[in-house]
Amino acid sequence: MADDTHSNQQGDGNNRRPPADEAALSARLTHLDQRLSSLRQSRDSQSAQQRGETETGSAKASAMARGFRLSSELVAGVVVGAVIGWGIDLLLSTSPWGLIVFFLFGFAAGVLNLMRAAGVAPSDHADRS
Repeated sequence: MADDTHSNQQGDGNNRRPPADEAALSARLTHLDQRLSSLRQSRDSQSAQQRGETETGSAKASAMARGFRLSSELVAGVVVGAVIGWGIDLLLSTSPWGLIVFFLFGFAAGVLNLMRAAGVAPSDHADRS
């Protein structure tokens, strides 16, 4: 009986220390956890970079669209003024004075529309409200 008690105590002492397989498994799990963490961080940084590039691309597209709108406001005013002046010159035979005067009026109207579209000058709709 004394021998059985002594052997059980030694068995309990061996159970407290993890076997070599568990230590190796723990080391592999720790290594795997570190690799997964680094992969997640790199993936998150790549997705953040892609979101930044997408936002930058959309901001560039928005700025380009705004630039086209502003330039078309100016060009449209000048063209409409020139066409009206040319038409008046044809009807009244006042060549080139109608074209010159309405070209300048069209330029002024185009600049005014450009300022309104850019938000520098108040629009007519804001004055009425």
